[in-house]
Amino acid sequence: MDPIQTAFDLAIDLPAHGSRRVVQELHRQLRSAIVGGRLQSGVRLPSTRELAGALAVSRNTVVTAYDLLLAEGYIVAHGRAGTRIADFLFSPSRRDRPRAEPGRDARLSRAWRAPSFLIPIGLRGDCRFDFRVGIPDWESFPFALWRRLAARALRAESRARPGYGEAQGRLALREAIASHISFARAIASTAEEIVVTAGAQQAFDLLARILVTPGKTTVAVEEPGYAPLRNVLTAAGARIVSIPVDGEGLRVGRLPRTTKVICVTPSHQFPLGVHLSLARRTALLDFARSHGAVIIEDDYDGEFRFAGKPLDALQTLDRSQSVFYVGTFSKSLFPALRLGFVIAPPWARDALVAAKQVSDWHAPLAAQDTLASFIAEGHLARHVRKVRKLYGERREVLQDALARFCGDRLRVVGIGAGLHLATYLSDSISSATLIDKAREAGIALDAMQRFSTARPKADGLVFGYGAITTHQIGDAIRRLARLMN
Repeated sequence: MDPIQTAFDLAIDLPAHGSRRVVQELHRQLRSAIVGGRLQSGVRLPSTRELAGALAVSRNTVVTAYDLLLAEGYIVAHGRAGTRIADFLFSPSRRDRPRAEPGRDARLSRAWRAPSFLIPIGLRGDCRFDFRVGIPDWESFPFALWRRLAARALRAESRARPGYGEAQGRLALREAIASHISFARAIASTAEEIVVTAGAQQAFDLLARILVTPGKTTVAVEEPGYAPLRNVLTAAGARIVSIPVDGEGLRVGRLPRTTKVICVTPSHQFPLGVHLSLARRTALLDFARSHGAVIIEDDYDGEFRFAGKPLDALQTLDRSQSVFYVGTFSKSLFPALRLGFVIAPPWARDALVAAKQVSDWHAPLAAQDTLASFIAEGHLARHVRKVRKLYGERREVLQDALARFCGDRLRVVGIGAGLHLATYLSDSISSATLIDKAREAGIALDAMQRFSTARPKADGLVFGYGAITTHQIGDAIRRLARLMN
């Protein structure tokens, strides 16, 4: 007979009515589902009356099958709480599954067989002093205000006709972004030039889709540089070339003539913290124009500059429609928001919007509307002013503490900007050993080597100061200095 869907969605195939094997088959199939892991520990079975009705058998048949399972220890009876699958220390089905190294199956596309693509992200709750890179101060964010704006956006959405949104992003948000970057970064843009993305990471992925021909396109990235960007490009099949960074930023003269895409963080290089000099900016734009290349400008924390006059963005200096400007709100607001944007040249905008639609159609509408209100009503500008002062104080305290307690064992590099400070270690100190000791002492740090693929790798530490309070910094560096002895 055909399998019967029971009350707990398990297909049971019983012999014809009148067969003496009904109880045996019901018991066998239930036991097999338990052993195989389809019915997991703690799952509540239907009552005997309910299951008998679903299977069109007598209740005594189900009672007998349950009694056998109970005697064998596969199920437990809890009175009025019902009958449930017993707890097991392991899933028996796991023993019979073939063992294979994760990600190595030949059925996967070659680019996706590398587990190194997985970047562990998580809270280091066991660390009292948190110097993780790229984490803003969440305690300073006005979440109560954000909740009010989000509730207003949801009310408005509930009154509108439900449907899909525009792949390019809400017009109100794109207009707000254009206004914000004009004020914050002196970038002239219109809403039509902006494509809203799920953070900078999706922006990189979409740009890789439309700019990279697998196995053919040569893409230049900074060394050291941002690993998630490199991973996106590698997965897209790009031919990656690493270009070293010095005190003036990317060494443009080292770019191969075949380079078609150049990825840079010109305002505050990640992770070294230097800026791309005006001479290098001019040379980079000249290279792109003369070689038919494009530039992906990642301005990941451009709002936070504490000293000196900011240089114009490459997008502002561009006269040949070669620059894609990528912005994000992960640093100015909070990473979980997952909203960013791209300012694309006119010739590439339709392709970028199409790639966005293919990827996930559009960013969540309520989040877009909330952010649009947050920007348009001036809350973002006020928040940035507040935390810019806070981060500036923390950076100054951090630099003073490093000079006082670490002396010549750590050398600070980079300009006064952003949410992190990069340092080089003296030759006598290993960053790997020091980071392990620091973790045991409750200090979370990032190594410079984490962002490098060169051999030998530069040895140093990168200190984020978004997730640590100002009064904690001195104590943390004092403890770190003791570990260097």
